[in-house]
Amino acid sequence: MKKSNSGGMPRHIAVIMDGNGRWAAGRALPRTAGHGMGVRTVKQIVEVCAERGIEALTLFAFSSENWQRPREEVSMLMSRFLEALDEEIEGLHRNGLRLRFVGNLTQLSAALRERMEAAMRLTADNQGMTLVIAVAYGGRWDIANAARELARRCAAGEIQSDAIDEAALGAHLALAGLPDPDLLIRTGGEQRISNFLLWNLAYTELYFCDTLWPDFGARELDAAIEHFSRRQRRFGLTPGQVGAR
Repeated sequence: MKKSNSGGMPRHIAVIMDGNGRWAAGRALPRTAGHGMGVRTVKQIVEVCAERGIEALTLFAFSSENWQRPREEVSMLMSRFLEALDEEIEGLHRNGLRLRFVGNLTQLSAALRERMEAAMRLTADNQGMTLVIAVAYGGRWDIANAARELARRCAAGEIQSDAIDEAALGAHLALAGLPDPDLLIRTGGEQRISNFLLWNLAYTELYFCDTLWPDFGARELDAAIEHFSRRQRRFGLTPGQVGAR
């Protein structure tokens, strides 16, 4: 994978969309209102990233830990996924975006999985930005799942154990085939990665902002990209080595 030593425009942006509930609470609204506004922000950020020429955008929509939230909220979120798929998939397809869902999708309802699979099939040959939605996803699950598949292949005699290296494991992760994220954005003021893309974020530039997700727009996105553009990405080299390249 080619790595850039200067900032510029990130090829792949990952986002932890945090703050929907707090946005609603600050306005004495139900949490559902915050999630509804969050969906509107998703639409805007997808459009802006596509306009900026971003190759891939990965959104952390629902983590493996989110199953522990109140049952009513989880049910509402799953309903929102279905509604958003029905409302947005044709537009995404017309605009040439390729949609991909990653995570432990077996935990989802059959109806939701069928819609997801249909959306991925519909957009599979598109050549525009790849939009990755992480649902029921956890970074530790991702690594364990890849290790389990490699163990299965070893047991089946398909590969030898000494053939397992970083590239082999990476090829079995959820984001296989995509460049690792160059930039991670987390909204809402928290400064942690919350079990998101643990393997893929090894050399990602991290950007944390206080803006709650429903209030995050094109201006805030451009501020994150501008921050990224000022970074010198060394990948273990010294500044002098990078400057000599």
